[in-house]
Amino acid sequence: MIKINISVFISGRGTNLQSIIDAVQSGKLPVTIKAVISDNEEAYGLKRAQKAGVESIFIDPDDFSTTQKYEQKLLEFMEENKIKLVVLAGFMRLISPYFLNNFRGKVMNIHPSLLPSFRGLHAQKQAIDYGVKVSGCTVHFVDEGMDTGPIILQKAVPVYDDDDEDSLAERILTEEHKIYPQAIKLFAQDKLKIKGRKVIRED
Repeated sequence: MIKINISVFISGRGTNLQSIIDAVQSGKLPVTIKAVISDNEEAYGLKRAQKAGVESIFIDPDDFSTTQKYEQKLLEFMEENKIKLVVLAGFMRLISPYFLNNFRGKVMNIHPSLLPSFRGLHAQKQAIDYGVKVSGCTVHFVDEGMDTGPIILQKAVPVYDDDDEDSLAERILTEEHKIYPQAIKLFAQDKLKIKGRKVIRED
């Protein structure tokens, strides 16, 4: 099977990036990570990439007069390196319609809640504050909304009475590290088809 090229976009510590790197290195995930790209020069995820022998690139959004020009630079890299999938792993910038129109159905994100509940920032705190008994994580394709794209995989975790934001986040993160590589693998194997709001798995 021909391995597809992916690029991972990060802004921070890159724990989901590490789970993807580990899955690739163990042979469980049949993709090539062509580059890890960050909008934050200090992101620890860049060091993770370097340690794994993956090209790490800092592209400063402040160097561009508009978001579109910044994203043009990203898209040029995607085209030059034949990137088939962009994986957002703690990338703290919204992807604009301009980028998506050029890369429709090829941008994936993971979110620490069972969408459509608790979109946006601090999803774990939102879940604690609301008093839910179950939360989890969601891998989805990215669309123009905030965490509104078609859902690929979800994993539920219990919420305990003595949980705080940090303890719940840790429990969810454990599952994120499992389902994100799984979702990427399904894409790489061409088993995911988007039909309206639904993602259909075709085995």
